[in-house]
Amino acid sequence: MLKKTSLALWGAALFLAWNGLLLLFLWSRPAVLPNSQNPQNPDNPHLLPAQLLRLAQDAESELRLQRELLLQIQKFSQLHQFHHQHQKTPKPPQIAAPSEAEFPVIPVLVLACDRSSVRRCLDKLLRYRPSARRFPVIVSQDCGHAETARVIASYGQSVSHIRQPDLSDIPVPPEHRKFQGYYRISRHYRWALGQVFRTFRYRAAIVVEDDLEVAPDFFEYFQAVFPLLQRDPSLWCISAWNDNGKEAMVDPGRAELLYRTDFFPGLGWLLLAELWDELEPKWPAAFWDDWMRQPEQRRGRSCVRPEVSRTMTFGRKGVSHGQFFDQYLKFIKLNDRFVPFTQLDLSYLKKEEYEKFFLQQVYSAPEIQLEELQKDPGRDSGAVRLQYRGRDSFKAMAKALGLMDDLKSGVPRAGYRGIVSFVCRGRRVFLAPPSDWTGYDPSWS
Repeated sequence: MLKKTSLALWGAALFLAWNGLLLLFLWSRPAVLPNSQNPQNPDNPHLLPAQLLRLAQDAESELRLQRELLLQIQKFSQLHQFHHQHQKTPKPPQIAAPSEAEFPVIPVLVLACDRSSVRRCLDKLLRYRPSARRFPVIVSQDCGHAETARVIASYGQSVSHIRQPDLSDIPVPPEHRKFQGYYRISRHYRWALGQVFRTFRYRAAIVVEDDLEVAPDFFEYFQAVFPLLQRDPSLWCISAWNDNGKEAMVDPGRAELLYRTDFFPGLGWLLLAELWDELEPKWPAAFWDDWMRQPEQRRGRSCVRPEVSRTMTFGRKGVSHGQFFDQYLKFIKLNDRFVPFTQLDLSYLKKEEYEKFFLQQVYSAPEIQLEELQKDPGRDSGAVRLQYRGRDSFKAMAKALGLMDDLKSGVPRAGYRGIVSFVCRGRRVFLAPPSDWTGYDPSWS
């Protein structure tokens, strides 16, 4: 660290010295004027403009070179800052990110239907993607909505537009007649993912829906964590979403923090072709996301999710009729600070290392009561732990704190080994089961 600090100071000193020498050089130079003019004549009306013009030209040329030097110093300082912040996290040997030539092509699959506001989603994807070659955008449209089709077509060759061919009604049980939309969505997902992995034969894909807006480092995040997904069989997805990512419940100053979670978050997620090989034969007729959260599909595997979400939803109108939107979703904090994830050591997310330091962090935090936390004026900054001992206890605490309190197959949203990490009144809080936790109870759903 001392060596890096010395290099940063040396670079800054070099920059200042260069500027001083430049100014001395420019002001000491004689003006070069045409022979017809007398440079010694103080009454020469062309003397001052000619000198200023030549000085400006010389300065512009030199400053272009200095700008590159300054950018290099700034980049070094930013990386040094991130490495310094991560010294608090145990660092096993780093997993190297693939080079440009080695990195595979990963399409972004956008599921669209009848929202012409898909433009908001596509504009940000195209604005932030670092490479059109490595991240092609495929928009799969269901519903046959003409206005939405025109919006997608307006992007020309920037996106690929495919259309779900089967727009027929789906026979559903009488009690599910009002859920026809969920059956259509599941059918569309199956067809679109089949196109990506079977027809186009990609080896991985990032899935978003037409009502999601992405963060500036959306692609940087997925590019950095992708190698871990490939190598760690205890992971089955990477998600850009934090279910409890409301602005008051996250630490925007630690936007580089990533977690493992047993809850399938969705809402901007990366999967491998091998997972689709596993899921496609048993893909459900409806409610695909809740189906993904069942033990039979999860099989003890986890996803990676961020402290601060890299997606936000702006789609209140939809088949869910705005469920959770007004209470939770519209308050999700979208990250607005670029994090150079590919420069960071993310190997702490490997299961063995993660459980070693995360569980120690949680269960070494002092246990307090909910009432104490609620009365806390916010002056204390140390992490604390709230302990729940059953389903009703968890739901009561989650509701009182403003967390999402629903459970799927016994798994809390954003939870890992039953633990939900969030921020309350500026301090880190772990809502956790007893340390002798033995597993999820599906009856809690």
